[in-house]
Amino acid sequence: MPDLDLPVRAAMETAIAHGIRPDRCDILQNGSTLVLRLTETLVARVVQDREGPRQGTEWFARENAIALHLTEGGAPVIPLHPGLPPGPHEHLGYPLNFWEFVTRVETEPAASEIGRTLHLCHGIMRRFPHPQPRLAILRESLDILRQRTLFPPAQQKMLADHLRKALELLDSCDLQPLHGDAHMGNLMNTTRGLLWTDWEDTFAGPVEWDLASIIWNARVLEEDHSTVRRILDAYLAAGGRIDDAILEHCMTARAAVMTAWYPILYPHPDEERRQRLQRRLEWLAAR
Repeated sequence: MPDLDLPVRAAMETAIAHGIRPDRCDILQNGSTLVLRLTETLVARVVQDREGPRQGTEWFARENAIALHLTEGGAPVIPLHPGLPPGPHEHLGYPLNFWEFVTRVETEPAASEIGRTLHLCHGIMRRFPHPQPRLAILRESLDILRQRTLFPPAQQKMLADHLRKALELLDSCDLQPLHGDAHMGNLMNTTRGLLWTDWEDTFAGPVEWDLASIIWNARVLEEDHSTVRRILDAYLAAGGRIDDAILEHCMTARAAVMTAWYPILYPHPDEERRQRLQRRLEWLAAR
């Protein structure tokens, strides 16, 4: 685990500089991003990974802008904390931003609520006034494969081929701002209702990308086709449209992106993560 002294200090000193004095330091997550609860209402996210492909504050700036837009539009999202400027901030070499603390409830979110709230977010994001980079996560993942040897040559080539084909196929689709990383871990059932969080990967793409992201594990790893159907049906019932062919392209592209990032996000995976990676590689090889 990385030494937490400096990133914790960066978060605390930034809060103090804006008139908020931390009264606790509860670690909510400790990975490439450190998540700290500093007061009853204040949560800090600090990027700890100084060797990863993302450096600087560009991604946090896009996250903050889309999160503000969504909050102002009444979307079901965890809001940035109003006690500090939205930033993103940078202190002691660490990019960071600040969010409101929300209280999680243990009840699992209903699949229908996942589809409905995702459609609601898409509708509000469609009105976002600033252009987003087209298919950014796909291009970034392809760049990672060009710059780093992460897999045996045949697998490395397979992933790059899937990403190049996806870029070619999806670039002509109807694109709009997306969540970008809409998996179950970025949803939180709270006392305020079901809320979406972690907009760091936001980019312009087809809505089917977010849908593929939220159903991928359930459909492929868990074979939970009932949950998949309820999510997609709720998205359609809320007024959304889904192109099945584009959804299939996004399923493949999502798997290739997640696989390319796996060695970076999980350099020392446990047995469950190793098995999941192998399942993705086998599934992609069969596509």
